[in-house]
Parts: sequence; C-alpha cells; structure tokens
Amino acid sequence: MPLPSIVNSTAAHVSVDGVSVSFGDRRVLTDVSFTISGAERLGLIGENGSGKSTLLRVIAGLLEPDAGTVQTTVPGGHAVRFGLLHQEPPFAPTATVAEALNDAVAPALAAAAALDHAADAMAAAPTDEIASQIYANALEEAERLRVWDIDARIEEMLAGLGLAGLPRERRTAQLSGGQRARLALAWLLLSHPDVLLLDEPTNHLDDTATEHLRASLAAWNDPVLIASHDRAFLDEAVTGLIDLDPAPIPQIVGEQLCDDGPGSGIGVTRFTGTYTDFRQYQAKARARWINQFQAEQAELKRLSASLHEGHTVGHQGREPRTEGGAAKKFYADRNAKVVSRRVNDTRSKLEDLRARQVRKPPKDLTFNGLAAAVTARKTASANPGAILVATNVVVEGRLPATSITVGARQKWLITGLNGSGKSTLLQVLAGILEPDSGSITRASWARTGLLTQEITLPDPNHRGPSRTVRQAYSEIVGPELAERVPLNSFGLFAGRDENRQVGVLSIGQQRRLGLAAILADSPEILLLDEPTNHLSLSLVTELEAMIPDYPGAVLIASHDRWLRQRWTGERLELSEG
Repeated sequence: MPLPSIVNSTAAHVSVDGVSVSFGDRRVLTDVSFTISGAERLGLIGENGSGKSTLLRVIAGLLEPDAGTVQTTVPGGHAVRFGLLHQEPPFAPTATVAEALNDAVAPALAAAAALDHAADAMAAAPTDEIASQIYANALEEAERLRVWDIDARIEEMLAGLGLAGLPRERRTAQLSGGQRARLALAWLLLSHPDVLLLDEPTNHLDDTATEHLRASLAAWNDPVLIASHDRAFLDEAVTGLIDLDPAPIPQIVGEQLCDDGPGSGIGVTRFTGTYTDFRQYQAKARARWINQFQAEQAELKRLSASLHEGHTVGHQGREPRTEGGAAKKFYADRNAKVVSRRVNDTRSKLEDLRARQVRKPPKDLTFNGLAAAVTARKTASANPGAILVATNVVVEGRLPATSITVGARQKWLITGLNGSGKSTLLQVLAGILEPDSGSITRASWARTGLLTQEITLPDPNHRGPSRTVRQAYSEIVGPELAERVPLNSFGLFAGRDENRQVGVLSIGQQRRLGLAAILADSPEILLLDEPTNHLSLSLVTELEAMIPDYPGAVLIASHDRWLRQRWTGERLELSEG
C-alpha cells in the first residue's frame, strides 16, 4: 500500500490554458492563458463586457469553456476548494447571521476534527508510519486554516468589515444590500478556500473595511485573482495585473473579434507592477500598436503599387521582327526575367505581410456623455443661486439629521462610513424617498436624475431580456428624445453592442445604459450613487474629468479613494449619528 504524500508548504497553483468562451454568436474570451502561483495576487482588468466575471466562473468550475482547460494543483492532492465572490451570496436568505458564519468555518472545524482523529490514531500506534504521515497532513491543513483561533478570527473579520454590531440571530434576507455583500466577503475569507476569486470586492467597503481586506490578502498564502475597478485598491493590493482588453494580433486571427469597438481581444496582457504604472504602459503600448498598424498599411500600399507596376512593365507590347527589333527583344526578354523575379519577390513580401499584419486597433470608446447631454433646453447655468436645499432631513434608522444647500452649478462629494446614509440622502434629494422629518426645497424648473447602485431598467413594452440595447434606450427615454440624442452620441457603447440583448449585458454595461438614459435629458440636478462601481477604468477616468464642466449641479456619493483624493469641489461627510 503506497504511503500518502505529506503536505508541504507549497501553495496552490492555477494554470489557465487556451480558454475560449462564446455566448451565442458573441465571443467573450479567446485563447486566454496565464498562471497564478503561490501567494500571487493578480488584478483582473478590462472593459465592461470583456469577460472578467465569465473568466472567474470558468476558473471556479461553474462554467465550461468552449475550448481550453483550467488546472489547479494543491498540496496534498485533496479536492480543490474554490472561493468565488460574485453577485449571489454563498448563504441562503433564510439563514441567520450565526448560521452563515458557522457554515463559513465548517472546513476549519472539519480540519480540527480530522486532526483530533489523526492524533488519536497516532497515539494508539506511535510507530505506525502511515498514521504519522496522516497526522502530519492533518496538522498542516489545520495550521493553514488556523483552527485554534476560529472564534477570534470571526470577531476580527466582522469588526474589520464593519459588521461587529450585526445581531447574530438576524436573517440574512433582512440585511441591507451592503451588509449582505460584506457578510458574503467575510464568509469567503473565513472559509479560506485554496483559490480565492473576487469580483469587485470593494464595492461596498469603506476605508476601514478596504484596509482590512488589503491586509487579509497580504497575508494570504494561496492564489488570488481579483476583478476590480477600484484603482486605489489595485495600486495597493495586487502583485500584478491581467488585462483582458484587445491586444495587437494578426489580422487573419482577429478580424472577426472586433468589428467596430473594443470587444474581446485574444489572449491577455500580463503586467507586473501597480495600476499607476500600468496606465503609463498601456498608453505607450496602444501608441506602438497604432504606429505599427499605420506603418504596415503604408508598406502594404507600397508593395501593392510595386506589384501592379511590375505587372505593367512585364507586359509591354511586342516589337516588330526586324534586326533592330530582335536586339530589343533580347534585352527585353532579359529584362523581363529580372522584372519577373522582382514581381515574385514583391508578391511574396505582400502575401507575408498580409498574413502577419496586426489588425486595426479597435476604436476607443470616448465618453461624451456630459457634452452630449446638453440639449437645447435651458440648463442650470441660466439660473444662478440655490437649486436644492435640504434642512435637517431625517430617515429613521438610515439617515441622521442632515442639511445641504446646493448651488445651480455646484459639484458635491458625499462621503461617510457604510451605513451613514449616503444612498438614502440621494434618494431623499431625488424625491424618491420622503424623509421622516425635515424639509426639501427644489427649484421648480429643476429636473433630477439619479444613477442608483442597483440598476433596474424600465421595460414599458414588456419585451423582457430579449430587447436590444438600442430598443431599451428608446423605450426608457422615449422615441423623440432618443432620436434627438441618440445612444451613440455618448460613447458608452460600441456600434455592434447597441444590437446586443439587454439580458446578456454585464452589470457595468447595464450601468452604462442607465447613465445614458439619465443624461439624455440633461437633468439640472445629477445624482450619482457610487458611479465608479462596475464601470470600466477608462470610463470612470473620463467621467471624473468631465464632471466639473457639467452645466448643472452634480452630487456624488462615493467611497472611492481615488476619486476622493482628487476631488476639488464641495464636500459633505455624513456620520452614523
């Protein structure tokens, strides 16, 4: 009987090899390959719809790829445990907080029981080599899962993620969306999977909770892959980046991947360094791609012209058969052979370049939303003074007494800890939620638009998820406005994506559609609740740059440190009260 292998200190290893995924006629991932070794923490970035969440599901074994494989090895050879943080929490809505936490630490409890069993077996047969090795395996696993301080780790995790005061008997279905998201993250970290896969983990975290997550990951000894749009977090928490955006590949390979916009590329770009470093690298890489494409197109044009000229020279009219003509024919024939060699050489070069030329760089989506949103209607710029006044507004249990006076063109950043009432305040200011006390005064001419965290797209014609992006936009804003301010004027969707069904959009793409619908009628009061969540890094950067020029008032509720560090407008910080 072979002896079981002893668990060593080597961490798990993930190898993604040639993974491709399509949904219908849309290719999402093509020939994606990379590895995550040991304690690497890789950030997964790319445009909305580039396949980040899809790739995480493939690695976790929840989605079978069309091609390619994912192989994971773990010390000791036990079955791999994947931990995936995504939209659905890992616990039932009927479970209490206590039950969810107990379920999270079940692997650690099982490891503790296995260690006790192995210790008893070794005590009964101290000279048994197999029993000793089984005990060593169990001890290694128990140490990895930290079975000796489970209760302390639970309390530390809840405190770190801002859940210390959460009643353990409360049903998880009764928690707020932010509380459920943070409990799901706590559950995942406490369960300590072999491979940790995180999809936008900082979306519902304040500064304290984000720092706790960063510190937890820094001490993590197994592979971590993080899909994130949190620029500050990417700067601080990862050891490298995996970019799913298009890359310069041969035209014959990539011509069908992207027709008119930044869709799925082929393969990935791996970068070692911070997100700040990557931005500089990406700009230079795209410039090189554009220069290479332009140089190749110029060379193709030159070779094609040369080939045409060669054919013309090689097919001159026949000379008369005179003595002088015979001499001319001799030299013409000799010249024809030279020309023929040149033509063949040119043809060979042309065919080779056509085969290896890089495809045309996909057109960058450039956000024009704030400019496109300015219609012929009067805007706040023509109406100086206060446009919105909130005085001591209170929503019991959600928002303490808060006052704010907003000028017609003022830009406000609303900050505060989780639970301080940022989203609630925006709902009150938008007129969606009535305060329990206090007063709201809005200018009679001022229209309000609110981008919520949770996007629900109206469906007045009951088309369901099969309607296209263009149809949904027209239905939400009305056909007349959609014609006056077409969806393509915002730079939020590539042309081909306007014909995609709403049901297959990523969360980030749904938010783009919601943002376009709000901006179409250029509200005088623009309210944005965590606008950097789920939006692509490039779009967020452009959105932030354009906010100062918006012709109305803008109020942003955000915990985004990158945004907060660079904000130049007014600020309102909420306390938990």
